[in-house]
Order: sequence, then structure tokens, then C-alpha cells
Amino acid sequence: MYRKIVLAVDGSDASKRALDEALDIAALARGRLHAVYIVHPWCVSPYAGYSEPEALRKVLREDGQIALEAVHKAMAERGVPGDTEIDETQSSADNIPSCLHRFVQRHGAELVVMGTHGRRGVGRAVLGSVAEQFLRMAACPVMLVRSGGIDLQQARPTEEKNA
Repeated sequence: MYRKIVLAVDGSDASKRALDEALDIAALARGRLHAVYIVHPWCVSPYAGYSEPEALRKVLREDGQIALEAVHKAMAERGVPGDTEIDETQSSADNIPSCLHRFVQRHGAELVVMGTHGRRGVGRAVLGSVAEQFLRMAACPVMLVRSGGIDLQQARPTEEKNA
């Protein structure tokens, strides 16, 4: 069973659903949850008004604290032991998946749980996918949890529906 579980959070709906799954697994396995929020102060969106990394870093850390406080509260309510931590990319050349990978290795994780928005096509190509990039480098099992509200039947191309 998975005793050391890393949960990557970003405050999104997918991340909140991933928290629920991680809590269920940790409770069943009597495991420990390590929740992490990764700060990447060199990014532009969605904080386009910030041109200085230090100002952006401060805002991102505040967002991380809010997200991690919700995780800490949920862990306490469910009686799941664990901790929360903010980690940060090392430079503008670094990225969130690589930083998460280092965090997972440092903690000896046996399972990583993270949300994914489930973007396809152009949306994924333009915005990228942290989950997909991390999945390619992960050395342990990874559970991806989609955000709600996606109807897979409607997401399929028309020719597949009529086949």
C-alpha cells in the first residue's frame, strides 16, 4: 500500500478533487500525505500585472498558503497525518514539473496525486500540461484526477460518436 503520498496542489477545482482522492487513499493505507504548492515566479499568466519576480513571488506564496491551509484543514478533519510545504522553481529556466519531481524524490514518495484540467488539442498545445510533463519523468505511480464537468461523450470527435 502507499504510505508516502505526495499531493500537488494549485488551488484549482481539479486540485481540490485530487485532495479528496489523496485523503481517501491515505486514510485506507494509513499513509502520510505531503502536500506541495510549487511557486514559479518567472511565469506571466495569470498574474500579468507583475513584471518583477519578487512581487510575483510574494503573491504566489500567498496563494499557496491559502491553498495549503485548505489542505491542512481537510487532513485534520479526516484524521490523516501529513504536512504542507511551498516549494519553488530554481530559475526562469526551471519549470513546475521538474521542481515537483525533485520534491517527490526528496520525500521518497510512493504515489503522487495531482489534478489535471484534461485539456486537449490546441488548448493543451498552447497552455501545456504540467501533469503530462510530470508524468513523463515520474519514477513512481501517479494518479491524475480530472476537474469535474467534462462530458467525455461530447468531447469525442463526431465520427467516433456515430461509429
